[in-house]
Amino acid sequence: MEFLLSNLVNPALDWGLKVLDAPSVRAVIFGTSIGGHIFVDVLLVLVIIYLLSQKSYKPPKRPLTENEIDELCAEWVPEPLIPPPQEITYETPVLESAAGPHAIVNGKEVVNFASANYLGLIGHEKLLESCTSALEKYGVGSCGPRGFYGTIDVHLDCEARIAKFLGTPDSILYSYGLSTMFSAIPAFCKKGDIVVVDEGVHWGIQNGLQLSKGTIAYFKHNDMNSLQNTLEKITAQNKRAKKLRRYIVVEAIYQNSGQIAPLDEIVRLKQKYLFRVILDESNSFGVLGRSGRGLTEYCGVPVEKIDIITAAMGHALATEGGFCTGSARVIDHQRLSSSGYVFSASLPPYLASAAITAIDVLEENPGLLTKLKANVALLFKELSSISGLLIASSPESPVVYLRLERSTDSTKDDQHLLEDIAAHVLNEDSLLVVVSKRSTLDKCHLPVGIKLFVSAAHTESDLMKAADSLKRAASLVLKDC
Repeated sequence: MEFLLSNLVNPALDWGLKVLDAPSVRAVIFGTSIGGHIFVDVLLVLVIIYLLSQKSYKPPKRPLTENEIDELCAEWVPEPLIPPPQEITYETPVLESAAGPHAIVNGKEVVNFASANYLGLIGHEKLLESCTSALEKYGVGSCGPRGFYGTIDVHLDCEARIAKFLGTPDSILYSYGLSTMFSAIPAFCKKGDIVVVDEGVHWGIQNGLQLSKGTIAYFKHNDMNSLQNTLEKITAQNKRAKKLRRYIVVEAIYQNSGQIAPLDEIVRLKQKYLFRVILDESNSFGVLGRSGRGLTEYCGVPVEKIDIITAAMGHALATEGGFCTGSARVIDHQRLSSSGYVFSASLPPYLASAAITAIDVLEENPGLLTKLKANVALLFKELSSISGLLIASSPESPVVYLRLERSTDSTKDDQHLLEDIAAHVLNEDSLLVVVSKRSTLDKCHLPVGIKLFVSAAHTESDLMKAADSLKRAASLVLKDC
């Protein structure tokens, strides 16, 4: 640096001093103070211009020696493949039995509110008989994608049974519940399409939207004013909006809050602004409505007004897989363009058989829905007065969601408090509940909470025990908060 300054500044100073030493210049400078001041300013400007015009100094280049290369390689530390592991403060319970209303966890029996077994069909005699018959006939797996050699007659029967139950023209089966949203959304939403989505949707929907590469706009959770303002803004800003494919994506019962979407208002806005609706009924299929046909029946909306309906079958139907239902064109399009259908091995036949039987059981036993609704109402009533926690879910939702009344303003700290409550009720009262967990990829910013999945198989004593245990644990853990 000293070498650089000496090479650049010294010549300029020498030149400036020579100019100042000239007799005419000295006469001007010392003859009048005003003229001397102006002269000095001009001189400084000239010096700056001279310096800027000079080429910057660059040290001579030379190749690195072998020893220098070895030293640099030895000092280099690569970036870690994964981020540093986060501290785990809550040990995940391990089930040692079927996930019924009562289960075995870590060697002891617990009352289970952690499984979305809404109709209590886990371990149902008819479902077990159906699975056993299908295993004997078809074996365990299909060993191939549907479009090649994985389509079995029971798959077609299941698709037809779902469509008949919901009153839609056709349905399509997926082998994994979460992959239904992963695949159905990108099959229809492409780059440049506009997707308006609730900010509280679960990660499966978020991932499907990311894969679609559409233009995403979020509106406030279950807020119809926010939805209308978003649709209005998009329509006003985009003059070509009517020529683009535009979608509204919502859940019937939100997994991250337990709230029920007002479908009648969503359909009204859809028709006003010319959007299509994609509705995920994973937590409402077999649960909402007079006969369990979901949010459309619950809100009195004709099912044909919903463009695409998806659902996972691992909740109310006590099986696995997922389905998408709608018009014949919507279904046929997915058979050639939906990655989860085209490339994944098809649903194991015994699971498709179990889904058919579960729908039959639901239609034959309407008392299951009556019992479920009564259980939800009772638990909601008993937990409404819990100290330190608030019920965020809708009164008729089987996902009872409890969040902190006063947040710590830190999601991590809030989650630790809720995990302490969950650990307390498990250790002291043998009650198993779920604390919402978010992956690092999850963009949902709703408050974390404790989720209780209510089942028709829960007894009144199970519900009272859950309410009493959570009240005691909350008062103990949150007493200093």
